[in-house]
Amino acid sequence: MPSSLIGALLEGLPEPAWLVDGDSLTVSVINRAALRLLGLKPERALGQSPAALCGSLEDEAFWQGASRDPFARIRSDTVLTHSDGQPRWVSRSISPVHTPGGARYWLVLLHDQTRRRRAEAERETLLAELRATLESTADGILVVDLSGRVRSFNRRFAKLWGLPGGLTHEPGDAGIWLSLQRVMRDGEQYRLRIEALLDAPLMRSSDVLRLADGRVLEQVSLPQMSRGEPIGRVFSFRDLSEKLAAHQRIEELGRSDVLTGAPNRRALADRIVQLMAAVETGEPSPVFALLHLDLDRFKQINDTLGHSYGDRVLREVVERLRGAVGANDTLARLGGDEFALLVDGAQMFEAEAAARRVQQVLAEPFTFDTLSFTVTASCGVALYPGDGGTPDELMASAERAMHWVKESGRAGFRFHVPRKEVDLLYRMRLDHDMRQALAQGRFRLHYQPQVELGSDRVIGAEALIRWRDPQRGEISPAEFIPLAEESGFVVAIGDWVLREAVAQAAHWLSRGLRMPVAVNVSALQFQQAHFVQTVADALRESMLPASMLELELTEGVLLGDADEALKRMQALDALGVTLSIDDFGTGYSSLAYLKRFPIRRLKIDRSFVQGLPGDASDVGIANAIVQMGRALGLQVIAEGVETEAQRDFLAQAGCHEFQGFLFARPLRPDEFEQRVRPRRHVVDAAVSGWLGLANG
Repeated sequence: MPSSLIGALLEGLPEPAWLVDGDSLTVSVINRAALRLLGLKPERALGQSPAALCGSLEDEAFWQGASRDPFARIRSDTVLTHSDGQPRWVSRSISPVHTPGGARYWLVLLHDQTRRRRAEAERETLLAELRATLESTADGILVVDLSGRVRSFNRRFAKLWGLPGGLTHEPGDAGIWLSLQRVMRDGEQYRLRIEALLDAPLMRSSDVLRLADGRVLEQVSLPQMSRGEPIGRVFSFRDLSEKLAAHQRIEELGRSDVLTGAPNRRALADRIVQLMAAVETGEPSPVFALLHLDLDRFKQINDTLGHSYGDRVLREVVERLRGAVGANDTLARLGGDEFALLVDGAQMFEAEAAARRVQQVLAEPFTFDTLSFTVTASCGVALYPGDGGTPDELMASAERAMHWVKESGRAGFRFHVPRKEVDLLYRMRLDHDMRQALAQGRFRLHYQPQVELGSDRVIGAEALIRWRDPQRGEISPAEFIPLAEESGFVVAIGDWVLREAVAQAAHWLSRGLRMPVAVNVSALQFQQAHFVQTVADALRESMLPASMLELELTEGVLLGDADEALKRMQALDALGVTLSIDDFGTGYSSLAYLKRFPIRRLKIDRSFVQGLPGDASDVGIANAIVQMGRALGLQVIAEGVETEAQRDFLAQAGCHEFQGFLFARPLRPDEFEQRVRPRRHVVDAAVSGWLGLANG
């Protein structure tokens, strides 16, 4: 047969093939499909030994035998190597071909299995990873088909349910549910639930299962989907037993006192709520008494004997109090050395008897080792429902009554006596409104001119804070500033006043009015670590020369750390800011700090100006302050000057400046500018001012 015809026949085959000459046992014809499979050109394949193209041990053995057996044939899977060095898996068949002319050939046909083998390998890898994942999870996993027959499960599942070795149920077994039913506390109910799930392939569910051995399992069941269709159901199981036990333990610890084991404040509140709820259930309206106890001078025990003895006392107190309550009563430790007794069904007489029992059990001496001592307690009594309709109200009433006992000498008891809490409520509302006023921009500053005695020249302005509330109207600084100092909010207000006053002085300066301005600084504001930086930032933001700002300090700033106060004053002085002492003579008034600190001005408090010139005591004090200030080289200014007689006296005494209603009340910024500009007698001198405490 012509070789061209043989080549055409091989090219017509869809699979790789080559023809091996039977005499030379070399490749005589090969089609393009085989060349692609091998990655070879024709000249690299033709004339080669067939074992060179497909060289497994099996092929080598075959070709060795083919030289002796002209009818040898083989069909099997083997591996050949592509020219890129990568293996190709093939199904290979070798069959003898004999021509009429007596020529012998072997036809090698191949089918490429590489893609299939790689896909199978990937599938096996994925299945192995999936199996490893299932075995690695802490949950028990069970996969069933739509009929409930087992498809797969992991060892954790078998262990949770007590299946021995995980071999009790094999794939296809639907009887697994009987095994699960047997260990359930309510197996029949569980069977019905599983049947409902299997009847609804798309249903999702989460259940808590209680087993007969006391364990609790969480069961989550989700449909298993493939191409958008349900093909089965996946169950996951988790043992909640330890978690629930820990939660219960935490709950118990959260409701009891660690030191004494007695119920705590939370448990007491829950008990009170439980008793109060009886009204809603239609039961008779409950009555009970709440006793709030605080051990007297317990701190002395800790300080003298140590906390270990103190803890022993607290535990002993609890043991004694337990003997003073009934089966339906509740003893709680509220914290520290405070305790509470809830006496169920008690009205005034029963509550008094309980309070006396408490005093009696505590009156017995406490003896530890060789020490003996007595512990007394102050006891406040509140009655429900008269002294409070909520747990918080009732406990607050009992606590207030206890504090009245403390203030009256301790070691006794007292019933709560209702009193008006109007003042406290008003202060709470005022504090809230004050904070809202700052946030909503309701504060404003007025400025009172400060005048040079003898020339009537305005030398500066004192910044005074004002607040007009939409409901209350004008609120005096004397009312809200003390509250701000008590709560610490004075720091925020003081920072606002500082920036606002500096910005106003800078605005006046830009309009050609050089008007130094000052603000008062509270002791708490001055003690803030960032105070000096706050002042520097305010000056920098407004581009105001530091010489046009004065900070008035109260004498209270000197009562703390004098060295720290000196450092801050020196830092402020280095900025160029003028420092003064406000209300001089009403506080610390030490000559030592006047000499040591960089203070430039003194302000005579209005309380020493009001009686001038008729009050001899005010005359002596005012003269002394003026003379002392002049001797130390300090400027002296008097505030609250309202009469010409006061002004004349101060001028004769040598006082440098004054401010008050005699010249002008505190003015709005535009009013101040209108009042000052026509005089054109403004000098660059320091001024002083409070945060609005002064009324001018």
